[in-house]
Amino acid sequence: MSADCDPATNDGLGVMLARLPLQRRRVHARQYVFRAGQPRQALYFVHAGCFKTSLVSADGREKITGFRMCGDLLGLDAMGMPVHACDAVALDVGEVWELPCALLRSAGPQLCDAVTAMLSGEIRRDWNWMLALGTLGAEQRVATFLLDLAARLASMGYSARQLTLRMTRAELGNFLALKLETVTRALSRLQAQGLIAVDGRRIDIDDVDALRAVLEARAACH
Repeated sequence: MSADCDPATNDGLGVMLARLPLQRRRVHARQYVFRAGQPRQALYFVHAGCFKTSLVSADGREKITGFRMCGDLLGLDAMGMPVHACDAVALDVGEVWELPCALLRSAGPQLCDAVTAMLSGEIRRDWNWMLALGTLGAEQRVATFLLDLAARLASMGYSARQLTLRMTRAELGNFLALKLETVTRALSRLQAQGLIAVDGRRIDIDDVDALRAVLEARAACH
């Protein structure tokens, strides 16, 4: 989950950015790329690592809004705004490529179209997660997350069956709107059914079709 992107196998955006003289920043685990309220000066292309984006309420409670991986852009939440709307922090060692807003504004239509397409895709993903969190039970939410992660890894040419979660169980529960113990029970139930094998942060998907069937069975009940 933290492997480097190969621009040759990435989408058009990665290929275009690889040709530009962008600043490439190595980041350490738990290091912030930006904080909410900071001036928005750039977008950040994730070349390696896993990052979480989150909001913090006035009373200090964190709400995780997403986990960004290789090929994603950080900072899209603040498009058209003077400051960042959320925090972005690395969950492991990674690398981001800094795309200054001034460069984006002066770039040709091809790069702008690629960024717009990325923004549209992120909006669709957010809609899908809103639907999932509003209609699925705990076991189905966890299964949806694992299948989504597997699909994203497969699109980058990595194994879709061997997953390493860079986030903690508590962070996963925060994102899925579940308590820590609920996430733990859901993983245990999926393992007991022979669908996955859990070893710390490593999760092997033993039966993809059966894991998908967990979601289909839920849909049939509605």
